[in-house]
Amino acid sequence: MEFDFLKPIDSDFLEKLSSQQLGSKIVFHTKDQFPDLNKINIAVIGVLENRGSDTAFSEVDIMAIRKELYSMFPGNWDASIADLGDILAGDTITDTYFALRKVVSNLIKNKIIPIVIGGSQDLTYALYRAYDELEQMVNLVSIDSKFDFGKENEETSSNSYLTKIIIDEPNNLFNYCNIGYQTYYNSQEEIDLVEKLFFDGYRLGEISNNIALAEPVFRDADIVSLDLNSVKSSDSGNFSIFTPNGFNGKEICSLSRYAGISDKVSMFGIFNHNNSVQESVLVAQIIWYFIEGFHYRSNEYPFGSRENYIKYIVPSEEEVLVFYKSDKTDRWWIEIPFISNGNNKLKRNTLLPCSYDEYIGACNQELPERWWKAQRKNSI
Repeated sequence: MEFDFLKPIDSDFLEKLSSQQLGSKIVFHTKDQFPDLNKINIAVIGVLENRGSDTAFSEVDIMAIRKELYSMFPGNWDASIADLGDILAGDTITDTYFALRKVVSNLIKNKIIPIVIGGSQDLTYALYRAYDELEQMVNLVSIDSKFDFGKENEETSSNSYLTKIIIDEPNNLFNYCNIGYQTYYNSQEEIDLVEKLFFDGYRLGEISNNIALAEPVFRDADIVSLDLNSVKSSDSGNFSIFTPNGFNGKEICSLSRYAGISDKVSMFGIFNHNNSVQESVLVAQIIWYFIEGFHYRSNEYPFGSRENYIKYIVPSEEEVLVFYKSDKTDRWWIEIPFISNGNNKLKRNTLLPCSYDEYIGACNQELPERWWKAQRKNSI
């Protein structure tokens, strides 16, 4: 069974918690019991694997994160949460990928959202492959200072896993978006490749100046992979790998909340934890905000009907654009028309999340870049 890969956790530290703290409201996988997954919305999993990291620590220890997280007080949440324990490093890194893939695939098929704490970021590849059995296209969002491309024959690592995702069959990746890349960490060839593949990238400065730019991106994501090295060291407490620039604590928690509030995000991974107690505090708060966001999901498109939306038709010189605005949350979408060419990845007209500013731009005859890229990608 898939869950045999999970090692139960020692929950002795919970005895010191009050009944009001989060740890007292969570079901744990212990040596005596395994949670009833029929009653669970969110599952926390640790993955003690870091062989894909160029700067691997001797071991991965996430108990400090658990202690910080479960000592916090929950919001007014009704989500049922379980901690399923840890996946240990296998004999080879491929074994770890296999175990992680099997566990998370089973969870998402049962509509349970895994929060995966690692370990090196190449574990994102195993999260992506977990969708193979669902036979659906996947949108991946990475919060990262780098694009993590590598050479085609290079071993998979936290700095090259994206190449393996793009090349390996079956190719289920529809879109990739990087949030927070720093140009001096990425070659011009990598930046050009992102454009050539019609992927999306937002520089750190763009998001820091207007963090709301990221909200539509998360609204269309299936997997969110967060590299903790995207947070500056003065806020993360990670001085083993010194990062002078990056997101601050408030920004990274805001991004995590956007991921949680997205109706479509079905998996959240946090990677490259450096085992420090200081960084554990931040990771716990990131997870708290994701769960907080989940509580405020509104079950809009693609899970709800567009019939209750306000439809706006914007004619331009080249196209007639169709926008929809939710009367529930005031969020915006733009319609991507179905193109029948035998290869298209979209099987019908679909809605792409966008912003109010993009609607205003379209009214001023400016085609939204995300609409243009989706069109080109669908016609390939």
